[in-house]
Amino acid sequence: MNKSSILLFDGECNLCNSTVQFILPRDSKGDIKFASLQSETGQKLLEKYNLNADQMDTVVLIENGRAFTKSTAALRICLHLKKCWPILFGITIIPKLLRDVVYDWIAKNRYKWFGKKDQCMIPKKEFKNRFLN
Repeated sequence: MNKSSILLFDGECNLCNSTVQFILPRDSKGDIKFASLQSETGQKLLEKYNLNADQMDTVVLIENGRAFTKSTAALRICLHLKKCWPILFGITIIPKLLRDVVYDWIAKNRYKWFGKKDQCMIPKKEFKNRFLN
């Protein structure tokens, strides 16, 4: 795994923030760095990888000079986590089109189901160095 993976997430989404909080202790090597999609860093990375900055309905995982989105990004994150989480990467055997239908449904309803914050989360002191902005 690349030591400089970057996860861009919706900093206002409670589900997204909870996901980041879930990843932090399980990525014990600290391979993944984080930035919100709304941040200056996030916006610059979206531009660099020719991703639409107006669409904040996906996570973006940047690894080895490539940007992965939606279900592929989520499943690639599992490869960085300890214990049994990497097994979930096997779900990539399901065609991306079908995986992304489920991803899009959850993304479309995430604010309704999980709520929205007025501002991005402030990371705990021990994880602050993992955030790019």
